[in-house]
Amino acid sequence: MIKLRSIEKSYRHGLSQTFVLRRVNVEIQQGEFVSIMGPSGAGKSTLLHIMGMHDSAWTGEYWLFDEPVHRLSAKDRMRLQKQHVGFVFQSYHLLDNLTVYENIDLPLSYRDVKKSERQGMVADILDRFNIVGKKDLYPNQLSGGQQQLVAIARAVVAKPNLILADEPTGNLHSDQGREIMELFKRLNDAGTTVIQVTHSEVNAGYGRRVIKLKDGWVVEE
Repeated sequence: MIKLRSIEKSYRHGLSQTFVLRRVNVEIQQGEFVSIMGPSGAGKSTLLHIMGMHDSAWTGEYWLFDEPVHRLSAKDRMRLQKQHVGFVFQSYHLLDNLTVYENIDLPLSYRDVKKSERQGMVADILDRFNIVGKKDLYPNQLSGGQQQLVAIARAVVAKPNLILADEPTGNLHSDQGREIMELFKRLNDAGTTVIQVTHSEVNAGYGRRVIKLKDGWVVEE
């Protein structure tokens, strides 16, 4: 599903060059639940954003479902992202001026899904996540755990093959965090590939495999 070959990311400061990722070679199969771990500054989130195609300033080869991301135009990368990827951020990234319903509907509107179909898909997700009663509320009317639940609902409403989650429980208390991780586990059991960045050994335990980074290098798998 994912093949990364010699992925490198760096920044230039005058004549010097600082590497964030160095020669990363990783393969992830469809249906896996993978955790990326390592100390702060190891390059974890950078790697996740490359896989999510939010970052295009890198070198190397990235294959997603046999498509060469490294060779694609920005337009084709966006198409591939919309088709396959759902992203969950630590800080939720909900739009404050939209209701819960409208936030969840947003990615479907980008995919040219008919309005009648969108209504059914959003209604199904609201019911599945047990947040029907919150659909007309705005993000600032929700708790942190509820906002993250909505963010995950938004990420999965279009039924992506791949969920990328960047410290998805970092701003939540332990009970809320456990609820979110159980939800990821259920999504993975249903066939969705999940890749999370986490500092938590407990959260990593929900997956089947850990990739450890240090100073931009993969040091353990």
